[in-house]
Amino acid sequence: MHKKAELFFTAAKLPLDYIALVLAGILAYKIRFQDFIRDIRPVVFDLTMTEIINYAMIVGFFGLIFFTIAGLYSFRHLKITDELAKIFLATAGIMSGLIIYMFFIREQFDSRFIILTSWIISFILVTIFRLLIRELAKTLSRFGVGLHRVVIVGENDNTAEIINAINNQPGLGLKIVKIYNSVSSEMLAEIKTSHAKKFIDEIIQTDSSISRSDSINLINFAEEHNIIFKYAAGPFEARTTNIEVHMLAGVPIVEIKKTPLDGWGKISKRILDFILSFVLIILFSPIMIIIWLAIRLTSRGPAIFKNERVSRRGPFNVYKFRSMKAEYCVGRQFEKYTDQEKIIAFEQQLIAKQSKRQGPVYKILNDPRRTKVGQLLEKTSLDELPQLFNVLIGNMSLVGPRPHQPREVAKYARHHKRVLDIKPGITGLAQISGRSDLDFEDEVKLDTYYIENWSPKLDFWIMLKTPFVILTRKHKN
Repeated sequence: MHKKAELFFTAAKLPLDYIALVLAGILAYKIRFQDFIRDIRPVVFDLTMTEIINYAMIVGFFGLIFFTIAGLYSFRHLKITDELAKIFLATAGIMSGLIIYMFFIREQFDSRFIILTSWIISFILVTIFRLLIRELAKTLSRFGVGLHRVVIVGENDNTAEIINAINNQPGLGLKIVKIYNSVSSEMLAEIKTSHAKKFIDEIIQTDSSISRSDSINLINFAEEHNIIFKYAAGPFEARTTNIEVHMLAGVPIVEIKKTPLDGWGKISKRILDFILSFVLIILFSPIMIIIWLAIRLTSRGPAIFKNERVSRRGPFNVYKFRSMKAEYCVGRQFEKYTDQEKIIAFEQQLIAKQSKRQGPVYKILNDPRRTKVGQLLEKTSLDELPQLFNVLIGNMSLVGPRPHQPREVAKYARHHKRVLDIKPGITGLAQISGRSDLDFEDEVKLDTYYIENWSPKLDFWIMLKTPFVILTRKHKN
């Protein structure tokens, strides 16, 4: 039943997407002919409803091609943010195609309003239909319809975390039917019997320490019985996903690369950082001016705080709006306001009593050093807007691991230093996954994953999700 349900839900997306694209064109046409729109800009083209329906049906057909290329009909379970990003890119691709068509063939009509409105409406309608499908699938999964039946093999910390995630996240569409600590002939025979009675979809090996011979037996068994096999990568497997092969004296030499962010990837990321930071600085300049005035008028001291951080190239200054009273700020620019040794000692007391994070990095709850303006800035993350200038000049990126202070970096364990391999960023995978509520070890794991699996798509997904995380997060001062 689960296989049929999976096929049904995937197939249902195709006609619903087509309906959404056609409706978007029709609704955009109807909106264009509303009186309040015509008063602003008179209609200068002659196009009937019948013609717009015909055009919308043709565009909808080609739109499905864009959706297919974007991977919106994959049988792989997508996170909602991934799906939204793909919908956005696909609908934007359709709009771009129409604009190019209008540029070369102008005898039909010239209405940028209809095209832009169609894009917005199509994104909304497709998203609504996809959410309805998700809700239907989720509802049916409570009755066991559409769930992937999973066997877990392993006995370690990863195993416990994976089991907990599957049990607590019904949206994953997984149901654990059996858990085994190790591989044995008896265990394989038991799975075979269960598989014959009620189909098993996946075997997940969660323990990378299981012997190679046992893992091979498990893989062969899964292949023989048409069961999907997955495994949790250990430290070695995780590091060998990004490799490059060179020949030396006729012998293939494998280089384990630190990150795919190299060569043209590095160049394209820097170009995108420069363009986007320049545009965002212009867009946010009115807000930044207001914040600068608010800080200057309500407390003494500079509005911009130069916070010393560490990157792969050494210490540098991260620009932030000052959220603390000047007499409590650490750094050379505040030496004239206070005794630095005393405020560092006071900060250490606050860290010992009120820090909610463990490890080298601290986060002080209910920090008494903040100004009223600073509390608002910190809650909304507006204090980080000046970091756009860091991105513009090139010592930070829009997306990357968050940089830490020299005294924090000095306490790094060896594996923590992995996060220094690439340029630090304003936002990152760790920030959209939990922000300051995340344990430092978990932050390092997520940043390491980003470093080893970087792609333009991943950067786009992180940037797209960041505003939603800021707006919806439950924040503690």
